[in-house]
Amino acid sequence: MRLSIIVPVYNMAADGKLEYCLESLINQTIEDYEIIAVNDASTDNSLEILKAYEAKYPDKFKVVTYTVNKRQGGAKNEGLKVAKGEWIGFIDSDDWISSDYYEKLINKALETGADVVGCDYSLVHEHTYEVGQVVKNNKVEQCGVFDVDKRKNYLRESGSMVTKVYRGSMIRENKLTFPEGIFYEDNCAGPIWTMYVNRFEYIEEPMYYYYQHDTSTVHEITKSKCLDRMAASETMVNELKKRGFFEEYKDVIEDNFTRMFLVNTLFSYMLMRKGKKYSFVKNMKKKMIEYFPDFRSNPSYGRFMDEEQKKYVDLLMKNSFVFYVKYSLLWKYRRLRKSISH
Repeated sequence: MRLSIIVPVYNMAADGKLEYCLESLINQTIEDYEIIAVNDASTDNSLEILKAYEAKYPDKFKVVTYTVNKRQGGAKNEGLKVAKGEWIGFIDSDDWISSDYYEKLINKALETGADVVGCDYSLVHEHTYEVGQVVKNNKVEQCGVFDVDKRKNYLRESGSMVTKVYRGSMIRENKLTFPEGIFYEDNCAGPIWTMYVNRFEYIEEPMYYYYQHDTSTVHEITKSKCLDRMAASETMVNELKKRGFFEEYKDVIEDNFTRMFLVNTLFSYMLMRKGKKYSFVKNMKKKMIEYFPDFRSNPSYGRFMDEEQKKYVDLLMKNSFVFYVKYSLLWKYRRLRKSISH
């Protein structure tokens, strides 16, 4: 089997989202591939749609289903258990891909000997194959055989995992999986998987269509999702320690952890209108210090922060309660100004 495409599915039946995704997979130009659709305990009629595709394309389409929701990481793991492909790809069930997506990625891998090949993606707001806003997912200078420095360069901005194809033997031989039961599973898995990549290649073409819609799981800020992002970050660090990569890549791991665990989570959490608690922020600071007490001394610190965020992180580290009060008041003031101006 040349390729296995793993599709986690949870409640995607509405508005034709699931069918649009699946049609793009059924119509791939590459030969000898399987689609593994994993029904992650959906409560709508997603499973019925999947079963209909399985009945229509029995040689190409396989449905895996279970009754307890495992989030996308758990669904991907279930797909990996049955995947037979020499190459493995993942796609979110509300997105879609160009018909030659996998053919181009795998041909690039075969030409170069790469373990992973990626491309750019297009942000779209409707079901279309017209290219919208293009997001550069990687850089040309990241391509080639990895040494320590090149792997670090890739780790700093590895991009999305769904816009790539992976060598199946790399995944199986190194027992690579995703964390289960949480969002942001790629934040954890991506850096771990990167440690086993010998060569990466990249096609500068937006062949993946990332659908922007109101029900997307990434848009709503909740305490639960903030906790998930922190858990994904902690699991990443602990797994890299266990696998023996931590010391050699500590500076980049620290940079990734600071960005995901602290900066992204902190400023997302503080935007919540209801349910914020000082104890959450205090605990976040405590754990950050436990993992990386000198994170602000990292040469890469602040790459994705503006001056205001840097100022408030400094305040957090000096006095977390003062930070909490001041930042809360700042956003109350800004919301008030915005409401008055409208």
